Amino acid sequence: MSTEHTITDQELAASLGDTFTSEFAEVNGVRLHYVSGGEGPPLVLLPGWPETWWEYRKLMPALAERHRVIAVDIRGMGASEKPESGFEKKTMARDIKELIHHLGYERAAVAGHGIGAMVAYACAANHPEVVEKVAILNTTHIDDSYYDFPMVPRPGDAPPHRWWLAFNQVRELPEQLLAGRSRHIIDYMFGISLVNPDAITDFDRRVYTQAYDAPGAIRACTGWFQTYQQDIADFASYPQVTVEMLGLAYGPFFAYMEKALTASATKVRVAEIKGTRNYLVEEQPEAVLAAFADFFN
Repeated sequence: MSTEHTITDQELAASLGDTFTSEFAEVNGVRLHYVSGGEGPPLVLLPGWPETWWEYRKLMPALAERHRVIAVDIRGMGASEKPESGFEKKTMARDIKELIHHLGYERAAVAGHGIGAMVAYACAANHPEVVEKVAILNTTHIDDSYYDFPMVPRPGDAPPHRWWLAFNQVRELPEQLLAGRSRHIIDYMFGISLVNPDAITDFDRRVYTQAYDAPGAIRACTGWFQTYQQDIADFASYPQVTVEMLGLAYGPFFAYMEKALTASATKVRVAEIKGTRNYLVEEQPEAVLAAFADFFN
């Protein structure tokens, strides 16, 4: 496949097996793209940045043996609509609630990574009647501790310095700098967060680059970060989550996730995924599948 070829979601979905299809739904005033396949109780998968639904490609065929798997491009991501507003995680959680109902289900299991984990958490907090169980992968919901991240790291501070959180808060400049050049930041983020760089291939990186290269796509993804102040305020107003919750995290983040989730939810189990960093879904799919099988089944 040449580098000039536009990689379509239909092609990607078909590569996972005959049951997988690429579809759209109008929910909560936004058009969402999703790829679904398999039969059984529904399991909704929400990706992180800078990825798309394709993040879950290594899990979806196996999960589809027991579930109707629905991998969603969240608001502003991939082929989903990129509106000017609505990037608060509470609003995006309503997107997922309405998508579950649109697909004909009263309830569904939900799993999310990165920004998708924040949306999954917000969905469980705001719509517990819709969420059967929830898995939070390597990212807790944003809280006021984010205000304490240093702009300038002190000598000896453990990497990485989370400069991209501030960068994505800036309006207009990211799309001016990154339009047509998003591969640079995609490679950077994977470079600092993969133990095995080959876990995300050049083809996969091209899929993500294609999704993020346009100015509108860059503006939309910065919207996820530019709502952080409202997200922090919303999180402070949530009661303890009563939905059964699984947290998956790597190494140093494991202890923090265990503390954060047990403080904010009533039924929590946390498991460590070894041999990876942030992109554990793509780097350690078998370990994630085993944790999902134990939790969701």
